[in-house]
Amino acid sequence: MKVILWDFDGTLAYRDGMWSATLLEVLRSAFPHTTVTREAIRPYLETGFPWHTPSLPHTDIKSADEWWARFTPVFERAFKAVGIDETRARELATQVRARFLDRSAWHLYDDVLPTLARLAEQGWSHQILSNHVPELADLVRDLELAERIRTVHCSALSGFEKPNPEAFRRAREQLPPGTAVWMIGDNMEVDILGAEACGIRSILVRKPDPRADRYSEGLAGVDALLNVG
Repeated sequence: MKVILWDFDGTLAYRDGMWSATLLEVLRSAFPHTTVTREAIRPYLETGFPWHTPSLPHTDIKSADEWWARFTPVFERAFKAVGIDETRARELATQVRARFLDRSAWHLYDDVLPTLARLAEQGWSHQILSNHVPELADLVRDLELAERIRTVHCSALSGFEKPNPEAFRRAREQLPPGTAVWMIGDNMEVDILGAEACGIRSILVRKPDPRADRYSEGLAGVDALLNVG
């Protein structure tokens, strides 16, 4: 058996501006004439999420509602930092979830479906291993990836964020002994070094880094790297 663990954000799909853009969309819906920018919001989103402290498990979170409730204060803090009063900031923070998950804001890279289909013909099975929100499997379905992706491993549900070795171990333990496993992602620290530290071969895509032994600018180039091994 041959399995590829794919990262999601920045590798298979993207949401323009991610969290800072999401918060700005929420802010503009309430204050259409606001002069706040993404650049003003971004610094207040650089801490507070579980992937900012991957060494700390969060297995005590048992549901999607609990996950969002735990991290909604991060959004509230950001809104207050750009001048929104506390009551309104709290109200806006509760709107981030629906806005972030809005299907129309998410897009697949053009090379994703052809690459997944081509590799499947070569005998590769596809799974996702991602630091993400609890509704990741819903996004995978909405983006019409469900038929291609066998399993979705989501940090919000497992309680372990890459590059925590437990995130990789849990994905790997579900596979038959002897399975050939590769990790493909766009983040050198999280996807590549994290996987390699666990004995999983990896391919960096989209974001070059001199530390990467294997790199492909797009997904079309991963075939040759997988075949070389």
